[in-house]
Amino acid sequence: MSIETIYDAVLRGDAPTAKADTQAELDAGASAEQILNEACIPAMTEVGRLFEIGEKFVPEMLIAARAMNSSMELLKPLLAEEGIEQIGTVVVGTVAGDLHDIGKNLVAMMMEGAGFKIVDLGTDVSPAAFVDSVSNDSPDIIAMSALLTTTTKSIIATIEALEEAGVRGQVKVMVGGAPITQDFADKVGADGFAPDAGSAARKAKELLAA
Repeated sequence: MSIETIYDAVLRGDAPTAKADTQAELDAGASAEQILNEACIPAMTEVGRLFEIGEKFVPEMLIAARAMNSSMELLKPLLAEEGIEQIGTVVVGTVAGDLHDIGKNLVAMMMEGAGFKIVDLGTDVSPAAFVDSVSNDSPDIIAMSALLTTTTKSIIATIEALEEAGVRGQVKVMVGGAPITQDFADKVGADGFAPDAGSAARKAKELLAA
């Protein structure tokens, strides 16, 4: 039993082993922070890399994320006790008029796996709800997903609502989804675009660093 076995279990998407080995490592004296930083985050980073180069696919990413979550169930309360700061807060949501959630859920899982605190607003999220989240959740980043060409206008409406409320400067805005391109992101004034969940976590880190 070791940190490596947790890493391998998450990479393979073996949730029962990930959970059992996490508990075993905790019982043996490993800290939650060590397991997070040496097993969970590196494993999900590798899953994202393999997805980007076409060696893993969406079902495998979901299975890996589920395995990470089974480990995180044990780690989260301990990380809070240890006072481990997350690297930032990301509010995620699928925009108004759009009920797709698989892409959004994957992005949330990959970002959580990268060390972010996630506030998930769900699907069909109104511009006003995104605006409210800025004061309620103090996010560093708002990540909006749109899967329908018709709902890309909800992204524009949300960015306009953030500007009208005077809070646009307080957050970075990321956009993604099937009809979204870098060109669209540039045109609507978003700070970042990610074509898939693996690169979304990396882009979020870049935006924070900038």
